[in-house]
Amino acid sequence: MSTDNPLRIGFIGAGANTRLRHLPGFKEIPGVELAMVANRSKESSEKVASEFGIRAVAGHWSDIVESSDIDAVMIGTWPCLHAEATIAALNAGKHVLTEARMAMNVQEAEAMLAASKRHPELVAQIVPAPFSLNFDTAIRKRLDAGELGELLEVCVTQTGGQYVDSSAPMTWRQDRELSGVNILTLGIYHEMVLRWVKGDPERIQAAGAVFSPQRLDPETGRRKPVELPESVSVLGRYPSGARLVYHFSGVETGLPRNEIRLNGSKGALRFDVAAGRLFHCVAGEAEAEVEIPPGERRGWRVEADFVDSIREGNPVELTDFETGVRYMKFTETVWSAVNG
Repeated sequence: MSTDNPLRIGFIGAGANTRLRHLPGFKEIPGVELAMVANRSKESSEKVASEFGIRAVAGHWSDIVESSDIDAVMIGTWPCLHAEATIAALNAGKHVLTEARMAMNVQEAEAMLAASKRHPELVAQIVPAPFSLNFDTAIRKRLDAGELGELLEVCVTQTGGQYVDSSAPMTWRQDRELSGVNILTLGIYHEMVLRWVKGDPERIQAAGAVFSPQRLDPETGRRKPVELPESVSVLGRYPSGARLVYHFSGVETGLPRNEIRLNGSKGALRFDVAAGRLFHCVAGEAEAEVEIPPGERRGWRVEADFVDSIREGNPVELTDFETGVRYMKFTETVWSAVNG
């Protein structure tokens, strides 16, 4: 498909990230038409269509999937609709870019992967974790070159205070009916680690806690049980022997923490996620910031990658459905361990 033949994209859901990144991103690409949108209400759909110049408004998301005027679908909803809409779109001959997290659970994720394999001519892509896009190449190069020696520990810490106030209403990320087994930012951070560290962790142990057992559901005005942990700690081990140590919390009342450390026998890498800076140190020496050459900085090009895969047949790298299933398996394993 060349730029001479417009690529017509339909948008199922137009939440904050879709409006911030995906709609502007697609709009900048020559030969891409923002063809149709179905948001949560007719009014919100019309507002988004007016703001971004989308040609048509659909009464229901299935109208986009079934339309002969649509070539590809962007799914920007909560995880609860990802599997149903993805499978329907693939079966209707549409390319699919779906927002992360991939699905509600492993069963849905595997069903999405199976559908994509039944339609290998179609592009199936998940929006990737964005935080490390400029640093992935540098991190992989140092690991592959053996600069860290034997990898000993993979440590991830991400905390904030968004759930400290028990009177605050429930968000969709806390609602299991909308998010499934996706706990805090566990999946999106583990996806980054999957880009760097070979193999999947095993022997997973986890403990979590809910400190506000009920919260007000803003949709219904009623109080609703909170099932997804507001704090979780995970221990695991890789086949190589390296340890995995994760801690995620929404009840940090002090300064938030947001970093990933890769500790090796010869040195370490520290990725300051919040600041967007990478540091390296040789064992026993002071750390120094790693300067990333412009050629290694991938940046945000999710929409362009999706279009290139459709037009040029480029394989999906960030993020394919196989990787999505991997991080969903990890997430569900943690969920099971917390509730075991």
